[in-house]
Amino acid sequence: MRAVSPRESDAILGAMRQVALAGGHALSHADTASILAAGHYLLRRPDLTDIGGLSAVEPADLVTTLKDRGLAEEAVKYLAIMAMVDGTLDADKLKRVLEYSRALDIEADYLTDLVEAASGHLAWATADMWRKNFDSVLSRSSEGLDPGVWIRPYEGANADPALVARYDALGKLPQNTFGKALWDFDKKNGYPFPGDPTALNAAFGTAHDSTHVISGYDTSARGELLVSTFTAGMHPLNPMSGHILPVIFFFHFGEQLNDVGHAGKGGLDPDEFWHAWARGEEMTVDIFDPKWTVWDWIERDLEELRRDWNVAPPGRRL
Repeated sequence: MRAVSPRESDAILGAMRQVALAGGHALSHADTASILAAGHYLLRRPDLTDIGGLSAVEPADLVTTLKDRGLAEEAVKYLAIMAMVDGTLDADKLKRVLEYSRALDIEADYLTDLVEAASGHLAWATADMWRKNFDSVLSRSSEGLDPGVWIRPYEGANADPALVARYDALGKLPQNTFGKALWDFDKKNGYPFPGDPTALNAAFGTAHDSTHVISGYDTSARGELLVSTFTAGMHPLNPMSGHILPVIFFFHFGEQLNDVGHAGKGGLDPDEFWHAWARGEEMTVDIFDPKWTVWDWIERDLEELRRDWNVAPPGRRL
């Protein structure tokens, strides 16, 4: 995680508060919880208990304080989240975010997506998000590939019973193993194993389900939003446009963006969201790296893997 000084962290948190207040809004529970959690988990301010004492940091103030380009880019991500935590993309708050991003000279694809969505071009914005998600899952450009065909590759003559059997055999492993936990997760949720005509591509499905198992997040709207946020912290390619934004639209705004899952509203937990982000950043292994394969780890003890990969437990740190 990037080193952040108290002056820098307070400036970012103060700017987050200003975004929340944009347009004359009163601070909501989600606003307050988000600012405290961002400080607690990501910005080295576990002592912060009252955001009322934060300075009113304007764009010029943030420019003066944040000299590191990478930290400025991170700050704009946090500010953008503040335009969405209350369950809608708030136009006044987004306008404020853009004032900070322009002052910091930060341009990003996720900002373009938010501007297009706020301008009524939701179909364009979500198509861009899902393409960025596809690029991230592949760890390369998806140009020329049809996501709808790629995501379900086992239909018809492409069914692979031998692959189904290989995954099903994980159920015979000892209960403490990572492989058995993955088998239990898929069975509990009624997910077909890769190779089945109705299954998702193993390159996505296995990595995603393995991240659920490692992180401990379930498949509720809240859990899916958290596991994708965890993924964004763990996997460096298109973290905002490819992972965080799509699930906020899908599981917090209730926009049914594709047929892979069921949309839900209010899924953003304003405390654990930031914790999931930090937990993913602290991971020492990237499950979505193309070089990672589940078969190298299936016999390992799940809790030992979590320790080896530096996976902090979910829930508030005491």
